[in-house]
This record gives sequence, structure tokens and C-alpha cells, in this order.
Amino acid sequence: MEQRVFDIITDSGCDMPEGYYLANGIDLVSLGFTMNNVNYGGEDGEKITEKDFYDRLRTGAMPTTYQATSEAAKNHIETHLKEGRDVLCITFSSGLSGTYGSFAVAAKELQEKYPKQKIVVVDSLCASMGQGLFVDYVVRKANTGATLEETAAYAEELKQHILHSFTVDNLFHLKRGGRVSGATAIVGSILKIKPVMHVDERGKLVAVGKAMGRKKALSTMLENLFELAAIGEEDPFFISHGDAEEEALFVKEQILKKYPKARVEINYIGPVIGTHSGVGTMAVFCKGKHR
Repeated sequence: MEQRVFDIITDSGCDMPEGYYLANGIDLVSLGFTMNNVNYGGEDGEKITEKDFYDRLRTGAMPTTYQATSEAAKNHIETHLKEGRDVLCITFSSGLSGTYGSFAVAAKELQEKYPKQKIVVVDSLCASMGQGLFVDYVVRKANTGATLEETAAYAEELKQHILHSFTVDNLFHLKRGGRVSGATAIVGSILKIKPVMHVDERGKLVAVGKAMGRKKALSTMLENLFELAAIGEEDPFFISHGDAEEEALFVKEQILKKYPKARVEINYIGPVIGTHSGVGTMAVFCKGKHR
């Protein structure tokens, strides 16, 4: 690995394990949520484990999320600029959050203050470990000694090749977030219909199918992913889940049946995205031909 010539900042929408950021020298801006009148995450909120968060969802908690502020983004970016470092920021999809806008505002203000340094903000158009996978590819590119401009150009080309395929176990969380109608949620729950979804080229959540029952939904989710996958020796699969670890391991087994040498990483869907997707959500991400 060559010396990285600029610094990388991302936000916690990428749902990577906590140790990943430290191990890869990534500055993390934490997104936050409010539950039972208590602020969690963010820059100064309370801490909570993913397991505890999902246990509270099961007992009826109804959290609400908030994006990173431009002030929070500015504080993180300026720390690096003061050290004479250029900065690449990679954000949660603008199709799902206003966090990209906050970073863009912060970057514009700071560029005037630090005209000799470079700040690039990339809208990942990705979510959860799809964003994490995108960040992982970009970090590997940066670690080759690529310039900020070369890495940003690579990122812009790459992002339309990060596949997201997922299913939710309960439609009511998507209904709360305005992703599906109330009637769809009620009928789907009664008939045990599970939607199969992806994140499209605009970074928005889109239904691409439905399945009767959980097992069929997981199979359809993987079929959709494999159809577009473009996997080489260096291309991993990432799995994120809403406190459904046993099923995540089952999904990993199915991936390894098709790609025996693949690296497969599993982690929780964090509370910010989990607020909108709910308990039991299963998502798989990999590099593909196109979204």
C-alpha cells in the first residue's frame, strides 16, 4: 500500500463495523435519531447497541431520524484542512437523506476559507453496507497512491455499479417513511407478501418485485443480485441485516455456493436506516454491470 495523499470522511449511513473506520483511517460523521425523547448517535447523542435498538423496535418504539448538519460536516472537514490535508467526502445517498446537501454546503464555505486546498464531496447514491462497499472500493483506490482527482473520478464511475438487493419483513416501517402506501402495508402483511427492493440510479428506494413468504423473498433477492453481478477475485459481497443474524448466515451460504472464493462480510443495519426498514430487513450488496 502506498501513502494515501488525502483524507477520507464518510458518514455512519454506511453501516460498517466500528473498527473498520479506525483500521482504514476514515473520519466518521455520525448520523442520529430520536427515540422516546432521547437523542442517540449524532455528534453528542447517547450510545445504544444495534441489538438494544431492535429490541426496542419490537416492543413498539417509534424512532425518528435526522441528517448530519452542515455544521457537523464543517467541523470534521476543517480538522483535516487545518492539518494541510485535502479531503474526499463520501455521503449517504441524496435520494434518501439530506446529508449530502449538508456536506456540499460545508465544503463550499470552507473552500473559500482554504483556497489552496481541495475538498471533493461525492454523493454515493448508496445506502447501508452498499455505501460501505462503495467506501471500501474507494479506500482501496486511494491506497494505491491515486490523487484526489483520480480517486473522485473513479468513485463517480463506480457508484452506478454498486448493486443493492433487499427485502423487509414488515411493511409498516416503510409505510411510516412514506415508501409504501397504508393499503399496501395492510394487504401485504395479511397475505405475507414481502417486497423485494433495490436502490436505483438516482439513489432512491424502488420495489422491483414481491414474494409470498420470507424464504421466497430471500431467494428472489439473491436471484436479482446474481443476475447483474460482475464479480472478480477482488470483489466482495456485503450483507446487512435488521437483527436477523441466522438468516444473514443462510444468505452468506447461498452466496458461497455460487462464488466459493468470495469474501463475504456481515454487519447490522444501523439504527438510522433501521428506523425506516425495521426488524428483519435483509440486504445484500456487490459490484455489478449496472444498477
